Amino acid sequence: MADAAREELSALAAIFCGPDEWEVLSRSGTEGTVFRILTKAEGLMGADVLLELVFHLPVNYPSCLPGISVHSEHLTRAQSVTVKEKLLKQAENLLSEPMVHELVLWIQQNLRHVLNQPETGSGSEKCTSATGMTVDDGLWLTLLHLDHMRAKTKYIKTIEKWASDLKLTGKLMFVGVPASSKNLQSRCGLKWKEMQREND
Repeated sequence: MADAAREELSALAAIFCGPDEWEVLSRSGTEGTVFRILTKAEGLMGADVLLELVFHLPVNYPSCLPGISVHSEHLTRAQSVTVKEKLLKQAENLLSEPMVHELVLWIQQNLRHVLNQPETGSGSEKCTSATGMTVDDGLWLTLLHLDHMRAKTKYIKTIEKWASDLKLTGKLMFVGVPASSKNLQSRCGLKWKEMQREND
């Protein structure tokens, strides 16, 4: 990690020194540093919104964008995704310099305006290292294990809605039922349902 990034981490620890405002979640010489900042910003109705911002600073930060996660009990999933996208867009303007404090200040001042804008959904967390390799910090694997299902169709619709709300893509697979996977991004539900009926 660069000296500028180390200095930024020290400064952030001093700035966010209140109870539970700052926490280093992990630190690695190969993976970088992950930390959490709790802050407040003015929401749509003028009330303070508590934001949990998790930053992942890659080893080559600040020459690469940080990974950002946004969590709040006062925001919907779609609003959290929109806030994350706007923070990443703002971070592109600050590339090559320590930016976390600037991003926190920016969202504190602009959260209400961000929430008033229509949702986008085209965000990307890609960065290019000095070797020209592309790293995608947005790739996640999630496994949801259900030990029984009373209404498989209802579960499928619920999972598809969650995936849509979170703007996720992937496959829905049922273990033990051969060839019954569904690509959530495609709209070939009829063919999949026919295959499911054959296997039930």
